[in-house]
Amino acid sequence: MRSTKAIGAVERLKTRSGNANYAAISMPGGYFYLVERSPEGLKKISEPMPMDDFVAFVNARDPAKPRKVSKFDRALEEQIGRSGKRTEKAPAGDDE
Repeated sequence: MRSTKAIGAVERLKTRSGNANYAAISMPGGYFYLVERSPEGLKKISEPMPMDDFVAFVNARDPAKPRKVSKFDRALEEQIGRSGKRTEKAPAGDDE
């Protein structure tokens, strides 16, 4: 079984939390658990779980960073908002 999905989830957790000491431990049968490395040793954070459950657990561990919105995204959203209002206010039967 491929563990790329689980490892990717832990890498995203490291980025979100700013803690590079997280690691995924793979077990036989496709089970994973999360640990935090420290000078004292490994601190087990989760129990072994299947890959999909592990990824969901890791993704819920720390909140995702808010998405950056560029000035172009904001301008596009404003333009869409204005065009939506304009079509709602347009009078019916103005075909001449």
